[in-house]
Amino acid sequence: MSDRSEDPAPLGPLVLIVEDEPLVRMLAHDVLAEAGFGVIEAVNAEEALVLLDARPDTAVLFSDVNMPGSLNGFGLARLAVLKWPRLAILVTSGKGVGTGDLPETARYLQKPYSPSALVEAVTRLLDGA
Repeated sequence: MSDRSEDPAPLGPLVLIVEDEPLVRMLAHDVLAEAGFGVIEAVNAEEALVLLDARPDTAVLFSDVNMPGSLNGFGLARLAVLKWPRLAILVTSGKGVGTGDLPETARYLQKPYSPSALVEAVTRLLDGA
């Protein structure tokens, strides 16, 4: 699991960030925490699945597409929507990948994204937009 612990007493919905690049993960964590979200982190899809099992209060899965391990962000999104159908899913990549592999309810955010674009995307997902 990542070396950053979750923020104490989150003010808003809990977001799970799945990102193997430490600096990108830390930036997303800080942006979302400052916007009032609770944040937990995973470094790959396998770790994310363990955290999702342990934290049924997770409202949003925010995952990179390209990660080490046997499961990429698209695969994680497909598994997550089957096991946790109410989970909002946001997938990101800097590779310009197509979104055809995403579940219908998931959304895509192209890297690099601005802090405001990340907060807006998570907020819109939670609002059902």
